[in-house]
Amino acid sequence: MTRVATSWLVYRLTGSAVLLGTVSFAGQIPTFLLAPFAGVLVDRWNRHTVLVWTQALAMVQSLALAFLTLTHRVTIAEVLILSAFQGCINAFDMPGRQSFMLEMVTEDGTTGRDDLSNAIAINSSMVNLARLVGPSIAGLVIAASSEGWCFLVDGISYIAVIISLLMMRLPALHPAALAAQAKRANGSMVTQLKEGWDFVRGFTPIRTILLLFALNSFMGWPFTVLMPIFAAEVLKGGPHTLGFLMGALGVGSLASALSLVLRKSVRGLLKMIPIAAAIFGTGLVLFGLSHVLWLSMVLLLVVGFGMMQGLTASNTIIQTIVPEDKRGRVMSYYTVAFVGMAPFGSLMAGALAHLIGAANTVIISGICCMLGSAWFFTRIPSIRVVMRPIYEHLGIIPTTRPVELADAAGQD
Repeated sequence: MTRVATSWLVYRLTGSAVLLGTVSFAGQIPTFLLAPFAGVLVDRWNRHTVLVWTQALAMVQSLALAFLTLTHRVTIAEVLILSAFQGCINAFDMPGRQSFMLEMVTEDGTTGRDDLSNAIAINSSMVNLARLVGPSIAGLVIAASSEGWCFLVDGISYIAVIISLLMMRLPALHPAALAAQAKRANGSMVTQLKEGWDFVRGFTPIRTILLLFALNSFMGWPFTVLMPIFAAEVLKGGPHTLGFLMGALGVGSLASALSLVLRKSVRGLLKMIPIAAAIFGTGLVLFGLSHVLWLSMVLLLVVGFGMMQGLTASNTIIQTIVPEDKRGRVMSYYTVAFVGMAPFGSLMAGALAHLIGAANTVIISGICCMLGSAWFFTRIPSIRVVMRPIYEHLGIIPTTRPVELADAAGQD
């Protein structure tokens, strides 16, 4: 609700595609700058405590935005400042949340990973159910009153989240995990930051996945920033039209996440990453060509499906193969690729839409995602060589004798 309301508020105040991109940039650039350092701290601190604090601060941010909007005092400068504040919160919240996932579903933080892929898919389903319902409600609320009520609902909702976190009774970490955490707490931040970067840069599977992820985030995902323009100018609608478009995107994403919930294993997800990128890119190109509401909604179903399939598959594989002592730092780079590249993409999308129109911008974005998919396909053989021993060690696939390796490579 807040994302849709913020976009509509900025567009109502300014009518500018450039400022739509600028506000999105302000909300995401702090994550790009701070996430690697936050990842080091997340590996040192209690992740449960980190999440309680980030949710409390996010509640303050939403309530401040609600107060300013409902009292008709809000200006574009205040929206920019509060968006930047939320970006700082997200720099800690996202790697903390992603790293905390394993602690929620395992017995002691080191064993019992069998449920991890299902947990990630279920989490994605919850997020996308909210993405489905929230924008539709936001469109109706904005049409009936103002954006401020969306911000108020968001702020109040954090109370339930904080209570849920405080009610959790987590099992104690394995002694080895506690000892490693204590060691990291006493280490140099610069050294640990370098360790995380060297691992991500040198480990072929994670490096390749994050590069495609970053490309999609930079070129593909900023299309959501342009949704108010599509709703108002391309499709000749209003807030309710924006709600329908975002709702359709949420339906596609939810369907994708539910399909992944039914999976029994992480096996087979690697090839799904470039397939999803191709679906995502193709959907964007066709959406940019559409000028009919019902067709645009159908195409956003496809876009949402491809977007979420790639996101969840990437997350699941990374969470499965990353060493526990580097989880927070690796997930911080995942956050940089996911959220941190988007501000630059948002600025580019806003500026490009100002020059050549929103529709042409989205078409170009889709073509770039399709090219990224083709590149990833060429990297799959080298990725499988590195991932197979890890999957064997984790018991995901049976141990293979050297003479059988070539025959089984295509099953990863």
